[in-house]
Amino acid sequence: MRLFIYRSNTVNLVFLDQDTLPAQAQLRRPNFAHHWQSYNDTLANQVVERLSHADIVLINKVSLTSDMLAQLPKLKLVALAATGCDNVDLEACKRAGIAVCNVRDYSKSSVPEHALSLMMALSRNLHAYRSSIVEGRWQESGQFCYFDYPVRDLQGQTLGLIGYGTIAKDLEQRACALGMKVIIAARKGQTTPKGRVSFEQLLGEADIISLHCPLNEDTRHLIGEAEFKQMKNDALLVNVGRGGLVDETALLLALKNKQIGGAGFDVVTAEPPAVENPLMQALAYPNFILTPHIAWASQASMQRLADQLIDNIEAFVAGNAQNRVV
Repeated sequence: MRLFIYRSNTVNLVFLDQDTLPAQAQLRRPNFAHHWQSYNDTLANQVVERLSHADIVLINKVSLTSDMLAQLPKLKLVALAATGCDNVDLEACKRAGIAVCNVRDYSKSSVPEHALSLMMALSRNLHAYRSSIVEGRWQESGQFCYFDYPVRDLQGQTLGLIGYGTIAKDLEQRACALGMKVIIAARKGQTTPKGRVSFEQLLGEADIISLHCPLNEDTRHLIGEAEFKQMKNDALLVNVGRGGLVDETALLLALKNKQIGGAGFDVVTAEPPAVENPLMQALAYPNFILTPHIAWASQASMQRLADQLIDNIEAFVAGNAQNRVV
């Protein structure tokens, strides 16, 4: 490990993609002698040059590869402005003695609320009805209301959770308060522990499935063509976790073939998505909702993230381990 004890030296900090944090989140400066350099965004071929004198790097979405890290002998800490760390080569950091810390639980209210909002909107077909009103359908009906799309209550529905961390547990509490039954999946292909149901059982029983997994080699395309075939044909799929958890081409086909009842996503495999991305094509269906990765972004959550990011850095410089991934 590259030992780093703050005394009177000036610490060089570089934020490579500060535009990923909104302006309304007040990012205070650390409480030690430092030089601060920030960039709105950074391309891959700019990373090494911009970090050549950095002791600490702050990043959100910029990738740090093994090759990049090998060229940064001064670097001592990677401070992530996010919980997910799949954009950092953690093994390379371990080998080089570079510490990595992330921010945690800052959006534990915001993300469950967003997931629940997607469930409500899909269950009551709010998007489809709004669009049809814009197109003049209400006037065309000649009645006080019309019934072009099914409307379902959440009460009595079975919510299946895949992934059971802080956010999923918070969502479970809210769902139960609405009268939903909640089941929790065991890991795919593993023994079912007490209090869980098998992954396959959840797919077949859940009226709504909500994804809350980290993205890794075990969870990439966790939901694909085979899994859609196991779901109820009116099941709803909500993803506020990671885009790569779902095979997006398979989702598009499932919506086209009416294998499921609808889907609400806040994440895409590549963000922002290209025009030809399957999820962009899925927007043609009234039972699909896509939001631009803003489930976490309530004003309160954004401020908690900004505060914790600097807290982590101050703790590291003071010699304390806080929210360490490596």
